[in-house]
Amino acid sequence: MTRAEQQLVTHERLLGAGRAVFARRGFLAATVEEIVAEAGYTRGALYKHFGGREGLWLAITDAQAEDHLADLEKRLGGVSDRDALVDALVPAGSVFGGGALRAVYEFTAWIAGQPEVAATVIAAQRLREERIVAMLERTCSRLDVRATMPLTEVVVLVGALGGSLALRSAMDAETDVRAVAIGVLGSVFPA
Repeated sequence: MTRAEQQLVTHERLLGAGRAVFARRGFLAATVEEIVAEAGYTRGALYKHFGGREGLWLAITDAQAEDHLADLEKRLGGVSDRDALVDALVPAGSVFGGGALRAVYEFTAWIAGQPEVAATVIAAQRLREERIVAMLERTCSRLDVRATMPLTEVVVLVGALGGSLALRSAMDAETDVRAVAIGVLGSVFPA
């Protein structure tokens, strides 16, 4: 392997190990030592690639967000009517697919005391929201569907709904979170 290929393998293995450790232990309990041991590398490798545990977390969430955006764009591209639009917007799990919900909430609480990290996260979130708004504008225009509120607010609502329903799903298996999401989104995009 070339040096660049080796670095890519190291980067991906550290991301995978980080995902696993954060999902298993949460954000606060996860340690650099545990992550690098799981990946089979040294602390230096993690710091070189990500600058530390927080940088690794941000890289994981960025990669997950990019995957989500690509999936959402694909789903929205395939919708043919208002019902399919609502269905495509139903949130699906937490940042790590359900297993790391605790880590997501821990990071959210931790970041409150880290204004420089918070500013970076907020800026990235705003850019993602702008991309989703653009996707929704194209889709709603194509379908001639109108929302009951500005699409910028719809995107924030869907994000908040997803977080709330992921927590509800983890804590209350009796709640039909999909039905709740469809009900809320159906009122945002009336027939």
